[in-house]
Amino acid sequence: MRRRLIKKLCMVFGPRLPRIWLILCLASVFVLIVFSSSSSSSSSSSSFDSVTVTVKPDIYANYRRLKEQAITDYLDLTSLSSGSSNLKDLKLCGKEREHYVPCYNVSANMLTGFTNGDEFDRHCEVSQGEPYCLVRPPKDYKTPLSWPVGRDVIWNENVKITKDQFLSSGSMTKRLMLMEENQISFHSDDGLMFDGVKDYSHQVAEMIGLGSDTEFHQAGVRTVLDVGCGFGSFGAHLLSLKLMTVCMAAYELTGSQVQISLERGLPAIIGNFNSRQLPFPSLSYDMVHCAECGILWDAKDGLFLIEADRVLKPGGYFVLHGSSLSTKKGSMASPIEEFTRKICWTFIAQQEDTFIWQKTSDPQCYSSSMQGVIPPCREEREDVHSYYQPLASCVSGTTSKRWVPIQNRSSSSQITPAELEIYGKNSAG
Repeated sequence: MRRRLIKKLCMVFGPRLPRIWLILCLASVFVLIVFSSSSSSSSSSSSFDSVTVTVKPDIYANYRRLKEQAITDYLDLTSLSSGSSNLKDLKLCGKEREHYVPCYNVSANMLTGFTNGDEFDRHCEVSQGEPYCLVRPPKDYKTPLSWPVGRDVIWNENVKITKDQFLSSGSMTKRLMLMEENQISFHSDDGLMFDGVKDYSHQVAEMIGLGSDTEFHQAGVRTVLDVGCGFGSFGAHLLSLKLMTVCMAAYELTGSQVQISLERGLPAIIGNFNSRQLPFPSLSYDMVHCAECGILWDAKDGLFLIEADRVLKPGGYFVLHGSSLSTKKGSMASPIEEFTRKICWTFIAQQEDTFIWQKTSDPQCYSSSMQGVIPPCREEREDVHSYYQPLASCVSGTTSKRWVPIQNRSSSSQITPAELEIYGKNSAG
């Protein structure tokens, strides 16, 4: 039977049956590959369209399970690297500690006796003895959108901002964000805005003598400390101009400015001007910016302004925006004007509610008999690098090798090898 079947096939296809079969097999495989690739491309395009139009909720359904698995993997790696004897029993915190931040416990601070704003400050000694655990994400936390989309659109459940907090925000903030059903959209790059962040940034640039905010680097401005940053829109805009802007705001239980900025992928840190120095070395920033940040700069005999001077680099700018200082040029609140003169700041411009001072580039100004009220710090104090020291009533950084006016640096956004050497680094390292 088998030979008869082969003879019949040979009569149909000829004597070279194996070669024909090989050709037919190759053709069949080619047809299958073409069909599968076309079907997969159509399915992938349709799935891509569905993702871009809407985000399926089941993508994030197992986030907590993935979080727990990440903890397990981390502990396994720790046990391999340091030995199981050093492994601590690290668990997830309870749901009541969803907003827990180490060393920040307002209720415990008040019970301890801290008042006058100190209860909102950092007090690790009060939190001693609390169990170590990993803070859970919010209940309905979703993975943030990829950059740069995630800079302008965040999930509402990730930051827990309420409608009351949204409505109580400033008029500029309302124009910069749109609260939807499950998302918060920021429109700092919206070309239809006529008086938003872009115009404000351009105004600041003009006030320091520049033609546009794209020229900040030409004035030596590369780093900015944004005090009381709101929802981070000003920092997001400056970041698009290649200016590294750090948001700094006080501790808040919900609707935290720091939390919102971090969710947008922007640098942020908890801190305030109250009783301790900020967690930055002296001469760290080219500009300190405060827009309705709620700080009384003339309080405590000017200690807050002295701290701003400490983190400012020589020739740096202090930008203050707020209706409380809305006065005619030369007639601003006298305590602030007096304190800025004592720390060798020059008042350079005012437009409506915005005031700008510039720090001196001459370290001898602080030892001048004409100033003489706020002396330079002793050298041994300037060598103290530990953070959260008490606020000092002296001017720091005058003898530091990092005392380099920002106007003397390269206008490029890149740091030169000579600048790295000042910080004990070299281009090869």
